[in-house]
Amino acid sequence: MRMKNLMWTMLLSAVLLVVVPAVGAQVSLGIRIGRPPAPRVLRFQPPSPGPDYVWIDGYWYPVGGHYRWHEGYWTRSPYAGARWVGPRYEGGQFFEGYWEGDRGRLAHDHRWDRDSGRDYDRFRDEHRDDRH
Repeated sequence: MRMKNLMWTMLLSAVLLVVVPAVGAQVSLGIRIGRPPAPRVLRFQPPSPGPDYVWIDGYWYPVGGHYRWHEGYWTRSPYAGARWVGPRYEGGQFFEGYWEGDRGRLAHDHRWDRDSGRDYDRFRDEHRDDRH
């Protein structure tokens, strides 16, 4: 009887070692909030503050379980030659906006919105540790 219990225990352990990792690999968690609302209509675009500024259209972005509107704004790119790729909703998934160019990709951080410089020169800030 003792040998039979040992065999069942070993068999169960072997099955669990094989099945549990395979099942764990199939699990994914996420929150779906659906498509963002239609973009707001801009009735007046403020004048550019200078020649190096680029207008970023307003857009919706997810925060928690809802969308928040980000007003359009003037900013300077994080480095010369960078271009803004706006956020988009595609295939049931939201993709954040980002700056892209020959120095690489830089995601916009909404904490920068409080700073008057916004995105300007952030590439250097984000990659400061890469130089050492």
